[in-house]
Formats: sequence, C-alpha cells, structure tokens
Amino acid sequence: MCFSVLSINAHSICQRRIPPFSLQTSLSGYGWSARARPGARDPTGPARTLSQEILLTAAQGPTLALISGRTADNPKLLKEVIEAGCTPVYLEKPGAPTVAELEEMKAYAAEKGVPVYMGYNKNVTPYVLKALEVEKATPGATTTFVHLNAYKEEELPECFERNAEGMLKNMAVHELALLATYYGVTVDNIASVTPDAEYSRCMTLTGPGGSEFTDFAKLGFTVQTKDGKTVTVKADRCGSTTGGGSEAIVSVDGEVKFTSVTPDEELQKFCDEQAAADPEMMPYFFLQSEDYITLKERSTAHILSGAAGAPEGMATIDTAVETLKVAEYLQPLLQEALLK
Repeated sequence: MCFSVLSINAHSICQRRIPPFSLQTSLSGYGWSARARPGARDPTGPARTLSQEILLTAAQGPTLALISGRTADNPKLLKEVIEAGCTPVYLEKPGAPTVAELEEMKAYAAEKGVPVYMGYNKNVTPYVLKALEVEKATPGATTTFVHLNAYKEEELPECFERNAEGMLKNMAVHELALLATYYGVTVDNIASVTPDAEYSRCMTLTGPGGSEFTDFAKLGFTVQTKDGKTVTVKADRCGSTTGGGSEAIVSVDGEVKFTSVTPDEELQKFCDEQAAADPEMMPYFFLQSEDYITLKERSTAHILSGAAGAPEGMATIDTAVETLKVAEYLQPLLQEALLK
C-alpha cells in the first residue's frame, strides 16, 4: 500500500522527515514547497487555491491529510480534505475552537468512515511515558505534570490576546489530553477539582489591541475521578528562562519518588544547536520535533498496516472531544474559584 501526504501549514515537519510516506505537498501561510510529485507547482509559476491543491493531491491515490493550521480554520479544512478523498486525517490539537465544532467534525468524519488522529505530542513523549511506568509500578503514587513557558511578565498582555481561547485550550490542553488518555478523565467522571490557589494567578490584562482578556498566568489544580484516580496539573506562562520545558513528578504521600524532565541534557544540546543554526524558528519547534516525528511514524505505520483502531498512545478525535469538554468545564470553575 502506498499513500501520499498532504500537509497543510505543517510547522511540525520542520525537520522535513515524515517516514514512511513520501511528502508530496506542503502548504503554509508563510509559503509552501513541493517535491517528489508529478505536476508539483513551480513556486515561480501561477498559484493554485488550497482546494485545487487538495483535489490534485488526492487524485494521485490514497492520501493522508495532515492539518496543522489555525484552529479556527480546522472545521472547514477537515471537510474539504475528506470531500476531496483523503482517507485518514492527522489533525493538530486542539482540533477546533469549541466542543460543538469538534463534535460536528467528529460526526462528519465518522459518517464518511475517515479516522482522525490528533497531534497531541505529549502522549508519546519519553518524559511522560517514563513517569507513567513508575507511577504504575509504585503503590499509592500520584503524578504531577508541570508545563513551563518562557514568556516575560511584560509579554503577558500580548500572550493573553494572541491565545484568547485561554490557557486550558492552548498551553495546558496537552496535559488535559494526558488526563483523558491515561487517567480516564472526562467531565462525567470528575469527582472533584481542587485549585491550588497559592500557585495560581488569574489576571485580567489589556492586550495590544485594547481589549481586556481574563486568563491564567499560572494555574495549578488536582483532579480526582470517580474511579479514585488522582492527578495534578501545573502550568506557568513565565516559568522558564531557557525556552520552556516540562516535567512529571511521581510522589507518594507528598514524598517525591521520581522526576522526569524535558528537555534533558541531550535534548537541550540539540535544541541549542538547532536554535543557533536557525534563530528565527520558535524554540519549542526543536523541543517537540522528535515527538512529532514519533506521532507521524506511528500514524503512518498504523495506516499502512491496515490495523483497526488507533496507533499506540495516539489520541483520536474522540479523545480530543473529551479533552476540550474538560477544558470548557474547568475554565469557569477555576476562574471563579481563583478570582474570589
């Protein structure tokens, strides 16, 4: 079996490796390149619309669509690529701006028999998997997932405006996907949510455009499920001075038993080298690059195998719906608790 890959605004292929498929077309809001496909457009020649490019690529044979554009565009793009004949779809997180839109996308894909896999990279990243193994093997253990960005305090107004969907649908949505995938967290299965008021900061700031935005600069909370599982999330927009990072801390009764981090020393060296070679690239692209390669390797290998279900560890659009539901449930609950 042979597939083509149609990649829409795919920043995540910055290393230009998507084995085992041959990349045919890459489109981006910042320009696009093409290779290894008969009829590929000469960048100096006349432009084709996105719809024309989708149809042309899908006409070559079975095609995997990789969508990594603006979240607000995803509902339209998903329908376009499926209507054009793309069979599986790889969709970047969170999938859609709202639960309602994502549920409509899920229903449409199911009606057409098209599986949709999600680009939640932390589902397969080594630091998470190591912590999950330790937690599973340690009686009474619970895990805290910590996510650190590298914004400066004076950059928060622009950050709040640019990420107006809020931290829980943006920065911390990766951790919510972990909760949905590995801890069975859904809105219906949440027994309690305990905000960490001492750690958290909820603020209303005026963005560069003049509008006010209320969001979390820091957020910590613990979720307990009706199944008795407990897991903690901490996210800090200004928590790093080295380009960002994450850690997973496994504890028993408050005593730390294991900590895994990203980037580790080897990955940090790689990120530093890549950033020096390409200073205009956002640093987190290099930090997450290997994770996204893993996601693409797993999804493409799974598709080529003809196996049912989803690739190991990968979130599906079903997981993404539950993740977004949790984000929309937690946002007002935590804001109300922390703004008292």
